[in-house]
Amino acid sequence: MDTVFGVSYNGGVVLATDQVNARSILMYQQNLDKIAELSSHSAMGVSGPNCDLVNFSEYVSKNLKLIELSNDGQKLSTHAQANFCRGELAKAIRKGPYQVNIILGGYDEKKGGSMYVMDYMGSCVKQNYGAQGYASNFCLSIMDRDWDEGMNEEQAVKVVEHCIQELKMRFLINQSNFIIKVIDKEGVRTLKFDADPADN
Repeated sequence: MDTVFGVSYNGGVVLATDQVNARSILMYQQNLDKIAELSSHSAMGVSGPNCDLVNFSEYVSKNLKLIELSNDGQKLSTHAQANFCRGELAKAIRKGPYQVNIILGGYDEKKGGSMYVMDYMGSCVKQNYGAQGYASNFCLSIMDRDWDEGMNEEQAVKVVEHCIQELKMRFLINQSNFIIKVIDKEGVRTLKFDADPADN
């Protein structure tokens, strides 16, 4: 029942997730940050059971840091990070699969912003916008209509906010809290949240 969506724009990527940690009929937490920072200029929104969400996010971020340290500070591009994630998901299928679906966004100096959508089976595709979870039933048509190739950050954030409003109005399950992050040439920054992830 997790919601993750992202929109790329001319100069970066906007990622958004709900902040609810729930299982079955219980809600454990309403201020969870499901967007994990992988590097100074990349992050991934993750949906799935909390144990897999946390384990996979930390595993990927720490391994990317290890790769950077092992190669004299050379950072992986967003494309390389997405392929690393895809490879780890595919490798885990025959051992103990991670039940996670991912939208990974990043900014590279020469290429600008890019976004990759992955599922738990290890498929990976570069897209301009995407949604994971039940949100896709409500949001993909909005993104398809509103997304434009030359859009700026403000317009991309408006698309994301439109999707959130649609979910709050039409989705049977109450996802009251969302967090939005922007990845651009300045790095990864939190644009807004409904519940502060630091309040535990």
